[in-house]
Amino acid sequence: MHGAANSVPPHAGTEATFTESIVLESSVDSADSTITKRAHYAPPWADVSIIGIAGSSGSGKSTLSQAIVSKLNLPWVVILSIDSFYKSLDAESSRKAFRNEYDFDAPDAIDFDVLVERLRDLKAGKRAEIPVYSFEKHARIDRTTTIYSPHVLILEGIFALYDQRVLELMDMKIFCEADADTCLSRRILRDVRDRGRDVEGIIKQWFSFVKPNFEKFVDPQRKVADIIVPRGVENRVAITMMVQFIEQKLLEKSKHHRAALTRLQKEALTEPFSNKVLLMGQTPQLRGMHSIIHDIDTSSEDFIFYFDRFTALLVEQALNNVTFASSTIVTPQGYKYAGLKSRGEVSAIILLRGGAALEAGLRRVINDCKTGRILIQSNVRTGEPELHYLALPQDINQHESVLLLDAQMSGGGSALMAVQVLVDHGVDPGRIVLATYSAGRMGLHRLTKVFPDITVVVGNLVQDVEDRWVEKRYFRC
Repeated sequence: MHGAANSVPPHAGTEATFTESIVLESSVDSADSTITKRAHYAPPWADVSIIGIAGSSGSGKSTLSQAIVSKLNLPWVVILSIDSFYKSLDAESSRKAFRNEYDFDAPDAIDFDVLVERLRDLKAGKRAEIPVYSFEKHARIDRTTTIYSPHVLILEGIFALYDQRVLELMDMKIFCEADADTCLSRRILRDVRDRGRDVEGIIKQWFSFVKPNFEKFVDPQRKVADIIVPRGVENRVAITMMVQFIEQKLLEKSKHHRAALTRLQKEALTEPFSNKVLLMGQTPQLRGMHSIIHDIDTSSEDFIFYFDRFTALLVEQALNNVTFASSTIVTPQGYKYAGLKSRGEVSAIILLRGGAALEAGLRRVINDCKTGRILIQSNVRTGEPELHYLALPQDINQHESVLLLDAQMSGGGSALMAVQVLVDHGVDPGRIVLATYSAGRMGLHRLTKVFPDITVVVGNLVQDVEDRWVEKRYFRC
């Protein structure tokens, strides 16, 4: 699964319209009754497309899902098994389960309320904590798996098309069918290999619960399916059709996202900078360092030395904009000094790979700073920013201030996406300070138009389109 645990993160019906990525919201300031407009940014993973695959136990749902993902070969298509949402059993039900006498093939065994809640979170672009169910223990274990930022979610399970609330969230509904004898043989192989069951118990459960419940609850789901797929993974035509559908959805999302960024770009040409954009004073010392850093003849050793020195000053300037509280201390001479201290923990998120060039400067200023990583890369064909990796401190929503570090910011697409990731993980935009060595006017306008409460500290104002030369020189590759 692609999500915050190791990385990143809504249509209704196959012909649903795509919600615009950027909308404007008017708000009235009660102090002076002026009207301001704020743009809202929706990343590509907002409005995730959900594809449901239902069918009998052993009909090939999981194999079909994996074949689709393998064919697409993209990190933004995620499989979610409805088996994760089995309810934990009480003591008596657990004893029945170990005797193969508990009915796992009835809808009541699934916690549909939690499933719907998690799917709605993903539709809203939020992260979702997915339960982990142990078939050996017949209970949920004390941890979850995080899903965040999928563009397409494949929900597979015998009841994937059963609950009306789930159906309303789906873009495509698939029913996978196979011969009953084939289903039984597959179930025996799977349960013996993966779930520690014995053949006698598997057959007992099949005839007691699986077969009668298929006729009562599972088979009727074919009536709501858009596609019925016989022979499962062997049906190449059906797999090609589903892959093409998903590719079209992803292309649709990409076009809307890029169009939204273009609209923001046009607005940036006519508006002044936000007062939240702070350009470091171009003192003789800073201009001298800029000269050394930009000089093509500067050696690698000198470039790194002066860049680290400059970024330490940049981080210090960024820290001037985190929240402080009054603090009275006693000096070694016994006097009381009325000073300041940070209101809470300050963490830093490195926007890879350029942001890693600022890490040495960060450590010079806060040597024990808690850090995280976000990797956003531009698609070589479309230029669209894409979230590839996400690793944030688990308690980042409780941090008083969060520094977001990058070496350069031109168009602002990556910065927009990075800030949205932090917001989705509970960080208030007003507590985010972006620090960057250089930034273009267009990127600064885009970012502050969408997130007017964020503070941006810039070392050097440059052209809107600039090659990412800093990281190449800093890392010598």
